Amino acid sequence: MSNYKLSPSDLTFTWDECKFCFYMKVKHGAVMRTAFPGIFGKMANLTSEFYMNRSAQEISPGLPAGSVKYREKFVKSAPISFPGMASECYIYGRFDAVIAFDDGTYGIVDYKTSDAKEEHIGFYGRQLTAYAYALENPAPGALRLAPVSKLGLFVVTPERFERSLSDELVFVNQTTWMDVPRDDEAFMAFLGEIMAVLDSPIPPLPSETCGLCEYRRIMGEFPPANLS
Repeated sequence: MSNYKLSPSDLTFTWDECKFCFYMKVKHGAVMRTAFPGIFGKMANLTSEFYMNRSAQEISPGLPAGSVKYREKFVKSAPISFPGMASECYIYGRFDAVIAFDDGTYGIVDYKTSDAKEEHIGFYGRQLTAYAYALENPAPGALRLAPVSKLGLFVVTPERFERSLSDELVFVNQTTWMDVPRDDEAFMAFLGEIMAVLDSPIPPLPSETCGLCEYRRIMGEFPPANLS
């Protein structure tokens, strides 16, 4: 019986981009190198530092009363089992921030530097729901914050570049809060689909648009080795 480690970010990016790469990473530990620019991580970290301990209303006036109390904490869920499957999985990753609301519930915030697009709500919904599940159903000794009542994206969009009164050069940004609806039933069905793929002895076909798989083809690395 296997117990697969699922990263919340892989549930969004790797799974949608190439199920073969997802299979190889989760089941066989293959290293998937990406060209994600480090500057976006730095900008997210600066945003996270700025809002730590600030009021939830500074994130969005529409949020319940509370304040940002946690940032960049690791989560690990208890094992998740599925009917008819011997294997299990668990969620392991690190969230951007969590708001502690005055009513005793929590909100998970994912900071993004991009344009605010409606399609981002569905795209990042799996990732945020994964964090919520792990916080509400933690492994022994892991962080528990429950219940989670809000999920959302805090999107920072640079609008112009100018010189400040103190003679610094600064980006002037627009910020947008985007509520992300939570659907645990759909999320568990999605995890069941993933488990069916991972438990197969044969990996899915590589995506035709996957640059890494195209490189493998050029280098003659298909069919992939070490799938036992």
